[in-house]
Amino acid sequence: MPIRETNAEPDPKAVALGALGWAVSDGTRADRLLATTGLDPADLRARAGEPAVLAAVLGFIEAHEPDLIACADALGLEPALLVRARMRLEGE
Repeated sequence: MPIRETNAEPDPKAVALGALGWAVSDGTRADRLLATTGLDPADLRARAGEPAVLAAVLGFIEAHEPDLIACADALGLEPALLVRARMRLEGE
């Protein structure tokens, strides 16, 4: 489901949770996410609301430009909004 853009930035947690859903919708990509973050599926489920985990998910997507573009498209957002959401979750 696309996250609608307005003049205000979308909530970074909502963006990251949408990105997490997108990332795990593909088995190969989900496996890469788990390997990259060091989380197992149970940890990811338990910690999915933590800003650090959400930022890591966005960082994972950001690291592979085709994923960044595809995820942003799926969420109905500009790729830069995913990057800014990660930065906000990291407190930058």
